[in-house]
Amino acid sequence: MEREIDLNQISDGKLYLANDMVRTGCNECAGCSSCCRGMGDSIILDPYDMYSMEQGLGVTFESLMEDKIALNVVDGIIQPNIKMQQGKDCCAFLNEAGRCSIHAFRPGFCRMFPLGRIYEEDTFRYFLQVHECAYPNKTKVKVKKWLEIPELGKYEAYIKKWHFFLKEVQEIIKNTENDGIIKSLNMYLLNQFYVKLYDVTADFYHQFEQRLEAAKEIVKSYH
Repeated sequence: MEREIDLNQISDGKLYLANDMVRTGCNECAGCSSCCRGMGDSIILDPYDMYSMEQGLGVTFESLMEDKIALNVVDGIIQPNIKMQQGKDCCAFLNEAGRCSIHAFRPGFCRMFPLGRIYEEDTFRYFLQVHECAYPNKTKVKVKKWLEIPELGKYEAYIKKWHFFLKEVQEIIKNTENDGIIKSLNMYLLNQFYVKLYDVTADFYHQFEQRLEAAKEIVKSYH
C-alpha cells in the first residue's frame, strides 16, 4: 500500500536492516490486542501470506473468502485483506481470549507491526512507527528476531520483487482508461497469485518465481 508519509513525524528518525536492534519488545503483547482491532481493510495479504495460511490452516482461498478475508482495490490492484469480525471490529482470527489464532503463520503485515518498510531504488529498509503501539517501556529486539520469518534473506528478496512488480502493474493501470484492460489484468493477477492453490509441501519461493515469470510475460502485453 502506497502512503505519503513524513518519517520525522511518525518514526524515531532511523532506518533499520534485519540485523539491527529496534525498540519493539512488548512482553509478547500480554493482555493487549489493540493492534488487532479497528484495522478496517488495511491488513493486506501478499502471496507468501496466502501460501502460509493454506499451509497452516489446510484451507483454500475460496474457503477463506467465506468469512475471513475480503477483496479490495489497493492502488488500482485488487488484493485480499483480512476482514474484521462483524459487530466486533476486530481481526477475524482474534480468538475469545484476545490472542491471535494464527500467530505461527500470521501475515507479514502483522509480523512487522509496529515496523513499516520504506522503499528506495531497488531495495527497502524498515522504520519504527513510534505512535502505533501503546505498550510502554519497550525493549530492544533484533529486527530479524522480531519478524520470526524462516529464511529471511529469501523472504526479503521476494518482498522486493513483489513490490516492484506491483508498481509496474500500477503504472499500467494508471495510464489506461480502458476498464476492460484493468479488469482482465486484475482478474489474471488475482488468480495467478492467490486463487490458484500452492503446493504447501513444496518451497514457496520457487513456485512464486514461476508464477512471477509467467505474469511478467502477460503484463508485457499490456504495455
